[in-house]
Amino acid sequence: MDVAKDVLLDMYKVMLKIRLFDERVSELFAQGKLAGFVHCYVGEEAIPAGVCANLKENDCITSTHRGHGHLIAKGGITKYMMAELYGKETGYCKGKGGSMHIADTSKGILGANGIVGAGIPIAVGAGISFKMQKLPHVSASFFGDGASNRGSFHEGLNLASIWDLPVVFICENNMYGEFTRQGLHQRITNIASRAAAYGFDGITIDGNDAVLVYETAYDAINKARNGGGPTLIECKTYRLKGHFEGDPGSYRTKDEIDEWKKKDPIIMLEDYLKGNNIADDIFFNNVKDEMKKEIEEAQKFAEESNYPSKEQVVEDVYSDIIEKVER
Repeated sequence: MDVAKDVLLDMYKVMLKIRLFDERVSELFAQGKLAGFVHCYVGEEAIPAGVCANLKENDCITSTHRGHGHLIAKGGITKYMMAELYGKETGYCKGKGGSMHIADTSKGILGANGIVGAGIPIAVGAGISFKMQKLPHVSASFFGDGASNRGSFHEGLNLASIWDLPVVFICENNMYGEFTRQGLHQRITNIASRAAAYGFDGITIDGNDAVLVYETAYDAINKARNGGGPTLIECKTYRLKGHFEGDPGSYRTKDEIDEWKKKDPIIMLEDYLKGNNIADDIFFNNVKDEMKKEIEEAQKFAEESNYPSKEQVVEDVYSDIIEKVER
């Protein structure tokens, strides 16, 4: 298929925004300005950019502990994301969720999740809702290779299958479940092959090829939107940083990392855009300047925002029912 030029250029902008946001987050964490765990998305940007370019405003996604890329691709606002990482009251969850629990239901972002695989049944639940209400919407669930071993994965795929739900499952296979190489926790080579057990299509693709991700997601999302049921898309990719900030990554070799750096998804898309006379260095430099400015403004906004007050401690996290019972 011929992907429209404006779509390709927008995908590049999204990918670069994700990269610069997480590189800045990594720096801030190293400086001791951010608390809690941070899992950066550097190296996997093509996947959410390609998938979310096919989603509409009323479609929804579920995310993971490594979720900044998904949130930005679905329209998340970087200043509210950064404020959440800083623990400020202007953050998406008023500073109480942190990196792993950002949500914005107004944009169809049903939440990042610190529990591995927990977003899968949430996405299936959204698919049930869409089908019951006869709404032409789709939910997309992002998860990693480790999550495909969990019961929530198998239960989610089974339910989506038997009810032909409008759900697309996106497995970001970065080859490692935390510190464990895929071959040590699974006998299979391609996680997409597990879809066959539930009677629907499973597809394995190069997750660093943004154009291929877009084209594959286009077919799966339109199939789901038109009543064709779910699809499992396995995107082979690689995180260029450790599992979390502070992880030295000693379980990987330098040669392995260097080989994957040659497959950097942003460089791959730049080469594609140049090779097809869609964009040049002037465009790339202008986008970089634009995104750097946005990230600078997001950091400034976060640093100038207030921390939640003591009166806000139990807001949104303390059940009214429990409060009434205790009274």
